[in-house]
Parts: sequence; C-alpha cells; structure tokens
Amino acid sequence: MSQPTTMLRKSIVLLVEDDPAVRRSLQLVLQGSGFLVRSYATGAALLADPSAADADAIVADYRLPDSDGVCLLQDLRKAGFDGPAVLVTGFGSPALAVSAKAAGYARVLEKPLADRVLRETMAGLFP
Repeated sequence: MSQPTTMLRKSIVLLVEDDPAVRRSLQLVLQGSGFLVRSYATGAALLADPSAADADAIVADYRLPDSDGVCLLQDLRKAGFDGPAVLVTGFGSPALAVSAKAAGYARVLEKPLADRVLRETMAGLFP
C-alpha cells in the first residue's frame, strides 16, 4: 500500500497596478519567485473576481484610476480576504504609511521598485 502524496500548492498573489508595463514587470518578478499571479488593472476588476478573497496575498498600487490601494484592501477584507498585503507607491509619505498600516498593509514599498526589494519582501511574508 503506498503512502498518500502531499501536493504543495503555490501561493496565489493578487497584483493590482494600472500601468501595463509596471504590472507586467511586477508579475514577472512574482512569478520568478514562485507565485501564481492574478493581475488586474483596476480595483473594480479585482473586486469583481469572486475568487479574489481566497488568494494568499496582495500587492497593490496606491493610485489606481478607480480607487486607491488603501480603500481597495479595506473592501477586499470585507469580502473575506485575510492574507498579507504590500502597497506599492510613487507617492509615499508618513501619512500614507500610517493609513496603509491601519488598513492592514504589512509593508509600503516606494517606486521605483527594485526587483530584489519585492522578492525579499514577499519572502518575508512567506517564510
């Protein structure tokens, strides 16, 4: 009789970034780090995905055409998402850091974002 095989599942990361080139770049870094990535150009597109709350983490841009990353995470939490979150912004400030932390973001990363910084941040969320 054989032992049951345990299948390891890759972690699913939601990526929300309105700039197509930046979104593709971040997606490639995340995929290269072993994550399955679902990417979206708007907060509304992410919130319309019925499986979004089941993801393992989110990486979101702060300024989106239809929302901001802080409000997006609050809405996603209301929908049942409980994974770690990383906010990416080109408009960092102490006030944004405080509101992002209050909303549940584990880290706020400044653009331009080095690939290494994103890889290290995600590795810290999934030890």
